[in-house]
Amino acid sequence: MTPAQLAQLAAAERSAAAAVRHEVAVCTGGSCGSAGAAAVVEALAREAGAVGGGGNIRVKGVGCLGLCRQQRGGPPERVGVLVRVAPENHLYADITAEDAPRLVRSLGRAPLLERLVDTGQAFFTRQRRIVLETCGRVDPARIEDYIAAGGYAALLKALERPPTEVIAEVTRSGLRGRGGAGYPTGLKWSTVAKARGSEKYVVCNADEGDPGAFMDRTVLEGDPHRVLEGMAIAAWAVGARHGYIYCRAEYPQAIARLRTAIRQAEGHGLLGPAIADTPFGFRVEVRVGAGAFVCGEETALLASIEGGRGTPRPRPPYPAEHGLFGKPTLINNVETFANIPAIVREGGAWLAAIGTDKSKGTKVFSLAGHVVNTGVIEVPMGITLREIVFEIGGGIPNGRQCKAVQTGGPSGGCIPASHLDTPVDYESLVGLGSIMGSGGMIVMDDSTSMVEVARFFMGFSMKESCGKCVPCRVGTVHMHELLSRIAGGRGTARDLALLEELCDMVRQTSLCGLGMAAPSPVLSTLRWFRDEYEARLLAAAEG
Repeated sequence: MTPAQLAQLAAAERSAAAAVRHEVAVCTGGSCGSAGAAAVVEALAREAGAVGGGGNIRVKGVGCLGLCRQQRGGPPERVGVLVRVAPENHLYADITAEDAPRLVRSLGRAPLLERLVDTGQAFFTRQRRIVLETCGRVDPARIEDYIAAGGYAALLKALERPPTEVIAEVTRSGLRGRGGAGYPTGLKWSTVAKARGSEKYVVCNADEGDPGAFMDRTVLEGDPHRVLEGMAIAAWAVGARHGYIYCRAEYPQAIARLRTAIRQAEGHGLLGPAIADTPFGFRVEVRVGAGAFVCGEETALLASIEGGRGTPRPRPPYPAEHGLFGKPTLINNVETFANIPAIVREGGAWLAAIGTDKSKGTKVFSLAGHVVNTGVIEVPMGITLREIVFEIGGGIPNGRQCKAVQTGGPSGGCIPASHLDTPVDYESLVGLGSIMGSGGMIVMDDSTSMVEVARFFMGFSMKESCGKCVPCRVGTVHMHELLSRIAGGRGTARDLALLEELCDMVRQTSLCGLGMAAPSPVLSTLRWFRDEYEARLLAAAEG
């Protein structure tokens, strides 16, 4: 497909869409999917046909619309799905198949007020959508929808430029890896491009395993072509012709949609040999992981793709020089690749103007826990935790107070409410004993026991340890036992001292990031909520 043919297809799709009087988009993401999205799509399409909608009403399934739930307290509400109606821009919550007749007959008339969601609230207006710009707008099962929204134009634009210029644009953007480490993306691409060898690989790390994290799943389910486009641009830039997406088996819908998207892109000549009638070819395969959290670590991930046991290896050598099958390999996560089309389209300086001095662009978070509005959000770097929790998130339900915000999953930490005015960027979160991580953000109210929080995350790390190194394999078990003693009112001052000693040992001597970061939730809760540990020890001594 040439640039002219791509533009012609996009124009034809947009023209067809403009002829439709009403578009009814049903969220089919993970949360809405479990609430009966498929049945709602079927019921709406059937009703549209029954009222003679014909070409006037288009019903389609889309990815996540962002807002998973509004927790207002009180009795449990009915559970349904989100539905957006255009051009009115009406957003309805908790729609079920039984609502289809009323909803279809309301098109062009008065909205269903009891289901209407206020799209003018901060949850929507305070976001800056770059990664998620077409998620919830395009049908993930139709490449034509993505192309109509400008999809694959960035890839064809990149192919008209030398690879060095593409890398320079990514470097200029200041984009840092969104998988957690925050390594400069342009520098990583440049290293792989300069590595010796004619055979190189591009790998997308979609092994999202943090408790409470569902950002990558949202992108893969709602906009898989965006990730494929970003990977293809990266392959052109570094000189690779083969790519892998490593996705855990717990994401069956994401895997199915990725495979469909790959077939469609190949059918349109946007993946495979001779992309856009150029000598450049790039093919992508999906590899399904068995759910081992440690496979989110890049060397363990590569071992798993190769067919071995997913355990990490010491570095150096780094994957950029000696990676998959011993070849230079570029590894980025889903969100990083999803940023690339916009950078190529708008220019690196455009992204660099968003965010802070050292943390450019936006960040996607899964906002969960004790907060009114839960869901997936994308915000500019530098926004404060307070703005996220109380403006975008709508505050704490049931009249309770915010106690802490946990970021970074099992590798992160708990930030107390007294530091909610901290800007969300890489350096600020590290300074408080946490990390950005891949983007999980869990809000906790004043009913939460921070000792139990530390024990939960240590239990997770203990079970997910691959067992290759002794500090992680044995140390996490002992730390979990000590936390269980303290939480259960049986701990002593000696137990607390030993816990801190083990945290330091495991952090300093573990082989990979899982073990090195496993003590982080313990250390952060000890730093900010030590009184809760001491209260448990006092109760044990008095009992």
